[in-house]
Amino acid sequence: PQRPLGGHRQDRVRHPPVRPVPQTPAAPTAAPPPLVAVAHGSQDPRAAAVIADLMALVRSRAHRSGLAGLQARAAFLGHALPSVPDVIESLPASGRSVVVLPLLLTEAYHSDTDLPAVLHEALCRQRHGRRPWLQISYGRPLGPHPGLLHALDRRLAEAGLPAPEADTAIVLAAAGSSRPAANAAVTRVAAAWQAARGWRAVVPAYASAASPTPGEAVAALRRGGAPRVAVATYLLAAGVFADQIRDQSLAAGATAVSAVLGAAPEVADVVVERYLEAVSEAELARAS
Repeated sequence: PQRPLGGHRQDRVRHPPVRPVPQTPAAPTAAPPPLVAVAHGSQDPRAAAVIADLMALVRSRAHRSGLAGLQARAAFLGHALPSVPDVIESLPASGRSVVVLPLLLTEAYHSDTDLPAVLHEALCRQRHGRRPWLQISYGRPLGPHPGLLHALDRRLAEAGLPAPEADTAIVLAAAGSSRPAANAAVTRVAAAWQAARGWRAVVPAYASAASPTPGEAVAALRRGGAPRVAVATYLLAAGVFADQIRDQSLAAGATAVSAVLGAAPEVADVVVERYLEAVSEAELARAS
């Protein structure tokens, strides 16, 4: 039979008290590098307000993607403040890197030439000043991207066209560029959108620097027999071009004109994706 514990002196040997093993605190997660999103800029205050709303949404969507605490700030190439160098200068001095994204829907002169030149100047200033170690990662423009097509869908639905219809033709109205390649990119977006959604037609138009204008495109589609013509505004922010697109299109007989893409959730998600791409490419470059 088993003897009861405590009945023998060996059972009364004193052992040191058991104390919980202290937990090693988790190493703090490194803060994600700040994001500076650069828009073209406009003297129209509506444009800066739209960009501010978009960046607030980017911060919220970034948090959902595991980027809690991401500093996401807007800057402007011209016509508005803050400037790119001023925003970079205002970032914490301890930061070793920053991601810069062009808030542009296509690759064009501003993304290929203007902004890289501004960044070179800003980087030289930092490296000869308080942050000689600073690295700038430069991301891609927002478009082309399927998410922007979903943002166009959203804005057309808000304008009264909740679903594609076979008797409705669409004018995709962009800013326009002196670079044929940028305009060709808009043409490809129009073709992809028509193929994916099944509108009667989707044709590109341009507010400046190229043809046709939105009014000309609307008139041509109406002459071609389209029962209804709507205009999708392929601009990021409100301003002169957006007003011009709306006025010309309605005067030519458009049944609806959508608002700018602005602070659409789909646009914010594209910004976060482009940011993550730039961070990943920078990490790969450092590892190679």
